[in-house]
Amino acid sequence: MKRLRTRALALMTAATLAVAASGCGGDGGDGGDSGAPGVTATTVTIGSHQPLTGPAAPGYSANSAASKAFFDYVNANGGVNGRKIVYKYVDDAYNPTQTVSVTQKLVLQDKVFAIFNGLGTPTHSKVVDYLNAQRVPDLFVASGCGCWDQPDKHPQTFGWQVDYIREGKILGDHVKKTFAGKKVAYFFQNDDFGQDGVKGLDKYIPKADVVSRQSYQPGNTDIGAQAQAIAQSKADVVVLFSIPTYTALFRLAALKLNYKPTFVVSNVGSDPITLTGLLESFAKKGGSEVKGSPLIQGMITDGYLAAPGDESNSWTQLFKKIHAQYIPKLPFNGNIVYGMSVAYTFVQALQAAGKNPTRTSIVEALEKSHFTGPGVVPFAFSAGSHAGYTGAVIGKIEGENVVPEGQPLTTDDGDGPIQPYTTPQPPAPANGIPAAG
Repeated sequence: MKRLRTRALALMTAATLAVAASGCGGDGGDGGDSGAPGVTATTVTIGSHQPLTGPAAPGYSANSAASKAFFDYVNANGGVNGRKIVYKYVDDAYNPTQTVSVTQKLVLQDKVFAIFNGLGTPTHSKVVDYLNAQRVPDLFVASGCGCWDQPDKHPQTFGWQVDYIREGKILGDHVKKTFAGKKVAYFFQNDDFGQDGVKGLDKYIPKADVVSRQSYQPGNTDIGAQAQAIAQSKADVVVLFSIPTYTALFRLAALKLNYKPTFVVSNVGSDPITLTGLLESFAKKGGSEVKGSPLIQGMITDGYLAAPGDESNSWTQLFKKIHAQYIPKLPFNGNIVYGMSVAYTFVQALQAAGKNPTRTSIVEALEKSHFTGPGVVPFAFSAGSHAGYTGAVIGKIEGENVVPEGQPLTTDDGDGPIQPYTTPQPPAPANGIPAAG
């Protein structure tokens, strides 16, 4: 009952703020030709909350820099229908309280056209009701929580990356087939991120095979007890739904315990370059020294975008060119590919919203879209689904790269089957700009 009252109060507060924000809800406001907030004759301004500091900053802080680099590239080539994209991303330190304040500022003071790629399940969950009450397009949340796919409740909100239930199903099916009869343990973030991943895993991994389930709270870096419990369970395989900081912390704890299972890590927590740096940094802070790369070799994970190490892939070639031009000091890794890929989809959506885009027209365009791009699987976008990519391909860490193994797979977030996806990934456009229409 307390949870229901809290929920009702949150909705009432969001609704009150919506009324108070004169001219910021819907398509009205002080925009340019379209009359939409954040849109002038020459610019479209969008905003985002990002973990530039805090526990999710390692790795993820590069996402927004990569998106901005892609937008800068598009702007240098004429923008979208003559408008340049202005991208304002602000630090929330992966702290939900800060997420609320910075998001409200972006909407009420900066009057952004849309919120783009706000990062984090625990963080964005605190502003999704507010953004929908304000009728602000809430596009491509940087989280695979299935909660973003609720078009009846949250008509402004769209996911983008593969959701964690789908990903859990695909990883769970791989574990079941590859490690049949082996003992399995879970280590997961104790929120919708980790819990959704576990839901997917449990659809395929037999319950009797799961010998330990351990969770962590983001912000608490002492995970020694959880690692000890999993090691004592003698699990042969440990599946982690964790952000990179906690993947690295668990791997170091296992090393300290001389525990050597097979590691299966969700996509968001498995970037090899990020993990290598974190392992070495955390070990140094603890008074020891390790070489990070050997500790992650052979980790099993999954991906749904062009592989950063695939030099023959035209998307990798495009993103490396933009990276070298705009953000050469950042390591070229999966986070860079992610940030540029999601920016590419936003450019497609803005093009599809029309020459004079409104908040309504971009939402309607997405629901009617059949976008292709850097992904190896299709989007689920429709009037009935605001989920993003529908699957992934299993991969393994080799050197500094995740090497795909096998066929891309698609599935739903329910009890539907996992199916091979055979349509080839389309090549990147020659000029790097999505084709209009």
